[in-house]
Amino acid sequence: MPTTAENPMNLNKKELKHRYWSFFWRSYAIQASWNYEGQMNMGFLYGISPVIDSLYSNTNNDPEALEKKKEAYKRHLAFYNCTPQTSSFVLGLASSMEEQYAKNPKEFNPDSINAVKSSLMGPLSGVGDSFFQGTVRVLAFGLGLTFARQGSILGPILAILISAIPSVLITYYGGKYGYTAGNRFLKKLTDEGIMDRAMYLVTIVGLMVIGSMIASMIGITTPLHMGKSFKLQKTLDSIFPQMIPLAFTFFMYWLLKKKVSTGWIMTICIVSGLLLSVLGIFA
Repeated sequence: MPTTAENPMNLNKKELKHRYWSFFWRSYAIQASWNYEGQMNMGFLYGISPVIDSLYSNTNNDPEALEKKKEAYKRHLAFYNCTPQTSSFVLGLASSMEEQYAKNPKEFNPDSINAVKSSLMGPLSGVGDSFFQGTVRVLAFGLGLTFARQGSILGPILAILISAIPSVLITYYGGKYGYTAGNRFLKKLTDEGIMDRAMYLVTIVGLMVIGSMIASMIGITTPLHMGKSFKLQKTLDSIFPQMIPLAFTFFMYWLLKKKVSTGWIMTICIVSGLLLSVLGIFA
């Protein structure tokens, strides 16, 4: 099979189909190693590891290839959180970007890979959770319950089928489209010399997503007040909403920059959280 924008690694049809199914099956295991630090990052690394291994397979005889492989593994340990069914699209797109970087390491910025992942997490999670959790599941089990209450075996069968069919189709074709369309899009960006501009835009979107996650996922407030009129939290919100969660995030970032281990950071969070809560400083 000749090399094309959709198939830069010259994979045959069997290899391409195997890659699409790899995105499919591994996206379903993306929450198997869910953790509080990186959430689905271990699952994402598991999903993209076959692509990385194939790109840098000659690690025994090539120290540079081994370092590139380690770099790629470390790159995909970054924070990741997205609906599993739509994660196959991100896996496909990130895989195509890893292939472009492996082919043209001097012309391709590897930081753009995680920037694109970060920019897609929010939109795909919003659409994916609303569709699968808020729509398909409600319809499937609502219809299933109707039949089940009548004693019909169609109840559980319909619930499973209506839930599974959209999930299977979107997961498979999402990975396929992310991989093929991603390669076409990236080739166009590289040929026209606008990768830096695209990198700048996706970085902005990615930072917006991370900023919104700080505001929505870190619920630290202070109950401190003076009399009935002055409430510190209300004053802080009028100056800078979500100031305390942002300050806490920057403190964690500072600890990471100082190479403080994850164990110590968790200890600091637990001990300081309990102490400040008992003292009535944080709620």
